[in-house]
Amino acid sequence: MARRLLAGIILTFCLLAQGIALAAQPPEPRQPNWAELSLEQKQILSPVGDQWDSMPAIQRKRLLGVAKSYPKMKPDEQQRVQKRLKTWTSLTPDERAQARKKYEKLKQLPPEKRLEIQKKWQEYQQLPEEKKAQLRHGKKAPAPVSVPLTPQPTKATLEPVTGETSAPVTQNPAADTTRPVAN
Repeated sequence: MARRLLAGIILTFCLLAQGIALAAQPPEPRQPNWAELSLEQKQILSPVGDQWDSMPAIQRKRLLGVAKSYPKMKPDEQQRVQKRLKTWTSLTPDERAQARKKYEKLKQLPPEKRLEIQKKWQEYQQLPEEKKAQLRHGKKAPAPVSVPLTPQPTKATLEPVTGETSAPVTQNPAADTTRPVAN
């Protein structure tokens, strides 16, 4: 009987301790619904407006941070934010998950590797749209054909036409030590 009472007391203290620990953590502040946003926030975040109310609180919080810093951005930065928001909303949930995984992998890379990737990205941005499309679809862009300015010797020009010997033809027969010199 004493064991049961002791087990009950211990169980009560464990549940009470768990409740206290949960109460000690501050609850995630509630993020506003779409209807509660200001007109300026709605204009900035309009590309994600249809999905706003179903977003997790942490994502809403991040986007509100973007909306807060948006007025201080340069016009080209503002356009980039708008374009990225539109692109993000057009992705499927699987594509978004893949993008998040790639971002996390990128954050784990050493700084010099990230710089290398950033340089490659900048080079890609400079390409014409046709080459970008080819690369996106997994096709390699055709390498430019270069024609040498001076003719290069080929095997056919080094061998005699008659095929009598396999010795190379030389420009100065007197200098050729493999053939007998005619007197």
